[in-house]
Amino acid sequence: MTTTRLDLLKRLSLVALCGALTACGITPASGPSRDEMVKGVSATSQEGEGSFAWVEIDRHTLDVLARRAPPSLRGFFGDYRPSASQVIGVGDALQITVWEAASGGLFSAGESAGGVNPGSRSSLIPEQIVGHDGSVTVPYAGRLQVAGRTQQQVEAAIVERLHGKAIEPQALVNVTRNVTNTVTVTGEVANGARVPLNLRGDRILDVVAQAGGYRSPVHETFISVTRGNRTARAPLQALLANPGENIYVRPGDILTVESRPQTFTVAGAAGANAVIPFDARGITLEEAIGKSGGLNDNRADPDGLFILRYEPTTLVREFPNVSPELLRQPQIPVAYHLNMKDPTALFAARRFAVRDKDIIYISNAPLAEIGKVVQLIQMVAQPAVQGMAVSRIGH
Repeated sequence: MTTTRLDLLKRLSLVALCGALTACGITPASGPSRDEMVKGVSATSQEGEGSFAWVEIDRHTLDVLARRAPPSLRGFFGDYRPSASQVIGVGDALQITVWEAASGGLFSAGESAGGVNPGSRSSLIPEQIVGHDGSVTVPYAGRLQVAGRTQQQVEAAIVERLHGKAIEPQALVNVTRNVTNTVTVTGEVANGARVPLNLRGDRILDVVAQAGGYRSPVHETFISVTRGNRTARAPLQALLANPGENIYVRPGDILTVESRPQTFTVAGAAGANAVIPFDARGITLEEAIGKSGGLNDNRADPDGLFILRYEPTTLVREFPNVSPELLRQPQIPVAYHLNMKDPTALFAARRFAVRDKDIIYISNAPLAEIGKVVQLIQMVAQPAVQGMAVSRIGH
C-alpha cells in the first residue's frame, strides 16, 4: 500500500471517528448544543409533559414582556387612606378619669369640718386592659363595651351610664398602651418592633424609620407587606423612586424588610462562567452579556444564546407554538432564544430585562466540538505515530 493511499485511509478514518465520537457525545462540553436544545422542546416526560417552551426574542415577545407590570404594592393593595379616628381593641390599656360638677359625689372627696373642700372633684380609675370580651369595668357604670369604639364614644357611654348617679359627670379616656393600632416591623431593621400608628396615618417608610431604618444596601433591600392572608413584595428602590408606592399601612400589617441580593448565572461559551450580582431595579440582557465578558470567540455559537427561567402560565399563553401539555402547568420553564448573528439582536438585547435567578446559557459552536474530537484523537494517536516512526528508523 502506497504512502498516499495510507494517508488517505488515515484521514477517512479520522473523519469517521470524529463523526462517531461527536454523535456519541463523549467529548467534554459545557452544556447542550443548540440542536440538543431544539430536541428538548419536543421531548416529553413519562407524565406527558413537555420539557420546556422555546420562545424567540422578537418584537412580539418584547411587547408581551413589557406589559408585565413590575411588583407594585399600590397595585396589589390599593391606595388605602387612614380613618379620621382610631378605635379601641382587645389588649389595649385604658386609663379613665371621671369628673363631677360638685363635691360630695361618687367620685369626689368629702368636705372638711371647716366647710372647705380639700379634695378633688375627680377620680382616676386604675389602668385596665381591654379583655377578650372587649369590655372594661367603670365603678357605678358596670361592665362597659369599648372594643370597636373610639375614645370619644367610650367617654359618652360612661357619662350616659353615670347619669343620675354622679353629679353632672364628665369622663376622659386615655389609651396608655395601643396594641390594636400598631404595625409589626421585622427583618433587616435596626430595631424590630411593634410600632404604634398616628391618627394622621403612617406610610411604609415612616414605620421603617421608627424601627431604626433598614440595615442592608438599598439596591439589595426588599419590603414585604402582609395584610391578612395576602402578601406582596417590592424593592425599596421602587418606593424611593415612586412616592405612590410608599402606601399607607393599616393596623395589624406586618412589614418584613429583607436583604435579597439579585443575581443571574452565566454558563457555557461565555467570557466568564459565574453568578453575577445586579441592581434590584434590573439589568438588560445587553448589560448582562457585557458583565459576563461577552461571547467566547473560539467556542460560542452566536445562534445559541438562551435565557432560561420559569414563567407563569398566563404570560406564556401569549406566545405562539407552546404545547398544550405545558400550558397545564402553573409555572412553565421557558428558553428565550436570541440569534446574535442578526444585527437587530443587539437592539432586542437592550429591551430584554434580565430577572433575578435567570440563567444565561451560550452553547458551543459545532466546529468547536469537532475541534475537541480532533484534539482527542491526536492525543490518542500520537504515541502510535511516534512508535511507527521509531520502528521505521530501526529498520
